[in-house]
Amino acid sequence: MRLASLLACALCMGVSWYGHTQGIVNKLKQKAAQATERAIEKKIDPNSGNQNSQGNQPGNQSGNPSNTSGTGLVITPPDVKQNIAEAEASFKAGNYSDARYAIRQAMLGVEMEIGQKVLASLPESVVGLKKETESDKVTSMGYGWVGLTIHREYSSGNKQLSVDIANNSAWMSAVNAYLASGGYAQQSSGGQQNWKQTKVKGYKGIIEFNEGSGYKLSVPIGQSSLIVWQGINFATEQDVMNAANAFDIDGIKNKLGEK
Repeated sequence: MRLASLLACALCMGVSWYGHTQGIVNKLKQKAAQATERAIEKKIDPNSGNQNSQGNQPGNQSGNPSNTSGTGLVITPPDVKQNIAEAEASFKAGNYSDARYAIRQAMLGVEMEIGQKVLASLPESVVGLKKETESDKVTSMGYGWVGLTIHREYSSGNKQLSVDIANNSAWMSAVNAYLASGGYAQQSSGGQQNWKQTKVKGYKGIIEFNEGSGYKLSVPIGQSSLIVWQGINFATEQDVMNAANAFDIDGIKNKLGEK
């Protein structure tokens, strides 16, 4: 009887232990199943994730392609005669806004034509440097000799000369103030002279040197125009002066209508 009781008790404990163990096994199975599901999801997510990230890119959102062709706009300076005729017609009709616009376009056309003539008069090469045609620029604000700028570059290897001919009152004021000062015309720093007055074909000017940007020579011509040469990798001051002397300053001055 006692033995039977012990067997029954052991059986119950065994059943209980089995049940407990089976519960642990089931939990492990569930954990393993969940881990497997997460692993599968990770395999799937990259595709969906990529779709989302691509969808966030601006180009794909809009669906518009990037431009890879086209030759730009055709250069079309304002037609002076046509704009003058339109200005006259608009004025007679009492349409003053259109008349003013046409007058400004005509003035812009005149300035652009003068600028192109000045550009064409500049030398083809300077002290062995050839002109860079693609750098040629003529710009104007179209308000009657305010902001007209003519730009050209010459280069060979790492040596470069740029010239800007401008109608710029701010530049002129600064240069004229310096030239008029006289007393402090020679400026030096740490024993190195950086600015000084000079002359190019009889025109007073200022030549500067900066280790980072090279030589800069500014020469006022007439009442409101200025020529600025910038020389990079020029060996000496005299080399820059020789380059500036290659330009017909009187001819440029006359074409600009300066006195």
